[in-house]
Parts: sequence; structure tokens; C-alpha cells
Amino acid sequence: MREAPFVLDFTALGERDRPLVGGKAASLGALLAAGCPVPPGFALTTAAYHRFLAANGLTGLFRLEEGKSLDEAAAALSRCVEEAFLEAPLPEELADELSEAYARLGRLAGSDAPIVAVRSSAADEDSQTASFAGQHETYLGIQGLEELARAVRRCWASAYTPRAIAYRVHRGLSLEDAAVGVAVQLLVEPRAAGVLFTLSPRTGDRSLVVIEGSWGLGQAVVAGEVTPDEYVVSKVTLEVLRKQINPKPFCYRRGGPDGSLRREELPPEQANAPCLDEAEVVELAQRARALEKHFGYPIDVEWAITDEPAKGTLYFLQCRPETVWSQRERPTVTLAANNPIMAIAQTLIRPAGGSRG
Repeated sequence: MREAPFVLDFTALGERDRPLVGGKAASLGALLAAGCPVPPGFALTTAAYHRFLAANGLTGLFRLEEGKSLDEAAAALSRCVEEAFLEAPLPEELADELSEAYARLGRLAGSDAPIVAVRSSAADEDSQTASFAGQHETYLGIQGLEELARAVRRCWASAYTPRAIAYRVHRGLSLEDAAVGVAVQLLVEPRAAGVLFTLSPRTGDRSLVVIEGSWGLGQAVVAGEVTPDEYVVSKVTLEVLRKQINPKPFCYRRGGPDGSLRREELPPEQANAPCLDEAEVVELAQRARALEKHFGYPIDVEWAITDEPAKGTLYFLQCRPETVWSQRERPTVTLAANNPIMAIAQTLIRPAGGSRG
């Protein structure tokens, strides 16, 4: 008897499901539960991944060769895993459930072959102690069941890129235990997209929300290919304290059904224009502030804004704990006993009528 389902809708997920569907998919369920706009979708569970491994005899594959440097051994293992995963078929029962879930998503979108984003979602990523940000892959613009099944296998294999292998080794995480879920969601083709932080990523100032954005899909921002516009907002008053509008000479749009992207050069009047208006900046900051309060810790969020079905329609695509500044201890100020400020403070708190005995 199967221990866990192969497919779960985002609406059924929450943080408790992180071991089953991975950090990314669990966070999408948590965002929905918090009332945030999230493109509909479903998750393939780690049970689906383990069934794929077992059905194709791949469970003993994840060992680094001895006698090689970590870089060499990681590169060799990564090639081996990718080749094996892409050649191996999905087990019949798993393929059937994936087909049914994709068809349900198509009915929501009014399409027999909906266009989706397919994101790897490892069980130990996007936690408060290990973000795995940038370690695993996302494929945008996937269309058709065959391409979806291939993208799923590519997501599973991306848990074993050389970079991800080295990251796991350095963090003391087992290669054999890299349980991988996959998030499949309707693709948002945005006017603008980017990331935001509920603290300053430069200084750790928690009174600020910092929003970065550019035109088109968020790939150019996430990959650091453009200098995005930056908006700094007071978390208390929601006042836009500072904005820096940078040249954004190109953007990425959806390419073919295999997840390829198309780079589009932009005319100067668009390249140099702000990608967000002030009302959109304030709405992003307001939602981010509410989310931080809901989760109880600083977060970073990937967002997208489309003009369909209405101008300025906002979606949240991913949410994870901020893992740099929030892990640092806040400095405390200690004053020496002979410091004049300490002397004044002691005078102010000393009870009237004499010294303490």
C-alpha cells in the first residue's frame, strides 16, 4: 500500500508538508492559506520521486567517486544522474496521476495544454537555516504532457547539479536523502517581476521593505543579468522613502514549449522607465508586511504583476525565510561602569532617599 500520494493540490498544502512536497511547494500552500494571490497548481511529492527511483533501479546512484576532488566528483556524478533520469520513464501509475493533475489545471485555464512553470522543491530547501536559493532549477513556459514529464525529470536531476552537490557536501547533508518534490503552476506572463525583502538586504534594517523589479519574467533579476529598479518603503508608514530607476535594456519572455526563454530588447523609453507605479509598490510592501507578521520572521518573496485580467494584478510566486541577516545576533551595547552615560542612567534609576544597600 502506498505511504503517501504522488500529487497534491497547492490548496491542500502548508508548512507541515515540507518533508512531503519540499520547501517551495509547501510555501506556496502557506501563501494561499495566508490569503495571498498565487497562480493555481499542484505538487509532485517526494513519494513520487522515490517511486521513480525505485521503479528504474536508481536508488544506488548517488555516490561520489573516490580519489577525485570535490569539483571533479560532483561534475561526474551530476552528468551520470542527468543522463539516467532523462532516459528513465515515469512509472505508469505516476504518469497517469501527473496527466490527470495537468488536465485539471487545464480546465481551470481553459486550455487542453496549459502553459506552466515547473519548479524543483527539495525537502530541505527554503528553510530558516538552509535556503538552497539558486541551487535547483525552474523551467518556465512548459506546454504539453510530454514536455511536462521531461521537465519533472529535469527538476529531480537538478538536485544533483555540481553546485547543489557541493552545497550539500559543505552543509553536511546526505546525497542519498535529497528528497525532491516538484511544483507545477500556471505560468504568469508578467508585465514586471522581481523580488522583495522585509528587511534591508544591505544593512538588515527591519523597519524597511525593499522591492527590486524589472520588465518581463523575473529571470533577469534572479540571475543578476540586469540592475533592477529598487524601491525602499517604510514598513511602518508604507511611505516610499527612496527609489532608484535603472536602465533595463532587455527582458525575458516565454519561448518554446520546452521551457526555453526569449530575450527581448526594449526601446529606450521603456528600458529607462519605472517598471512599477507607486500604488503597486505600496501594495507589494503592504502585503509583505502582513506576510512577515503572519509567518513571524523576515522573508524574501518572488512576485509578478500582470495586466490580465486587470491592470496591476499581483501574484506571489515563491516565499522563503530570509537567511542572512535574520541569522545574525543583534548587537547589544554594554557601557563600562565609569562611563558618564552609565553614571547618569544610575542616577535616574536610583531610588529617592539614598543609595541602594
